[in-house]
Amino acid sequence: MFAGVRVVELAQWVFVPAAGMVLAELGADVVKIENPATGDPYRGLMTQGIGAHVGDVNLNWEQNNRGKRSVAVDVRSERGREVVYKLIERADVFLTNFRPEALERLGFDVEALRAHNPSLIYARGHGFGVRGPEADTAAYDSTAYWCRGGMAHTLTPSDYDGEVASRGAIGDKPAGMNLAFAIAAALYRKATTGEGTVVDTSLLGSAVWTISSDILSAATREAPADPAVKPNRRLGGYRTKDGRLLVLQFLNAAHWPGIMKAIGREDLVVDERFATREARMANNDAYEAELQATFAEKTLEEWSELLRPSLGPWAPVQSADEVVRDPQVVANHYLPEVTSPSGVTYRLAAIPAEFNETPITPGRAPGTGEHTEDVLQEVGYSWDEIIQLKLDNAVG
Repeated sequence: MFAGVRVVELAQWVFVPAAGMVLAELGADVVKIENPATGDPYRGLMTQGIGAHVGDVNLNWEQNNRGKRSVAVDVRSERGREVVYKLIERADVFLTNFRPEALERLGFDVEALRAHNPSLIYARGHGFGVRGPEADTAAYDSTAYWCRGGMAHTLTPSDYDGEVASRGAIGDKPAGMNLAFAIAAALYRKATTGEGTVVDTSLLGSAVWTISSDILSAATREAPADPAVKPNRRLGGYRTKDGRLLVLQFLNAAHWPGIMKAIGREDLVVDERFATREARMANNDAYEAELQATFAEKTLEEWSELLRPSLGPWAPVQSADEVVRDPQVVANHYLPEVTSPSGVTYRLAAIPAEFNETPITPGRAPGTGEHTEDVLQEVGYSWDEIIQLKLDNAVG
């Protein structure tokens, strides 16, 4: 979809690199600029015992950087900055999560890069947005998205002591997808007008968007809610004979009779206490007692066999281990296999989109500076010039 699009990525960790990965997965040539000595610090988390790995393959790194090419450049050096400017001259997109003051100090702010490419799309990922007193404040998704954005409080049950902790990069992935979408919009504008756009997305803004139902309710209250009172977000459902939790959802009343038939409780459909949504709400305790007793009679596997033909909205509460083996996940290639150069086979999470009903096959992530020489030759450097850049420690 993005074949022919050139992206220069100067970004670290997950949020913005995840956006670059989505663009690469859809065909863009994404050149990732890394520090020659250390690379992206996200590479090092595996050595700290954080994240998943198979053999020598860092799965978290692969998940968020697959399909890119890595160029090792010391952007603090004058000659290194010249290399970046050469890359920018032929790029469509510059993608970064460096803070504005760092970009200005390096000579990579909007005006500086536009001097080398007036139609450049300049895309930035922020913690707290482009304006306000904390626009330049450092952030991770656990701080800006999960805590500051209201996610932790909103998803914590009222009887829980403390706040529910986030999972790894839980805000980085949706924020990265938001940024990738915004870049896609800017690419369309560039294709139709020839003009570049400055694109901004933040972790905080992505959190507001994600829980907008709660945010809108809060915005309509005349007085703030008592901060000591937490919303009740405990998941409603029915325990099966083997202790599993099964959830039904009836936003469309037409699904209710089919589900009741599937579980052998057609009597509830004609029972005056439960025949309509209003009646079920009025007699909720009795209704819930009937269903709790019914679902306690069989195991989750037995109920799944009965409910599946109904095509109604129901689901078991699954662990990550079960999601990996879920028949729908397998059938839709949501965890495609990748093989490393050393022959190690592993699975990655597919981007949640496909085109022409064809699953996208992910590539692998690059080693630090793996493509430095190839990319420099493409932008016009000779071998003698590349060797001199290496001797000057401008590239690795």
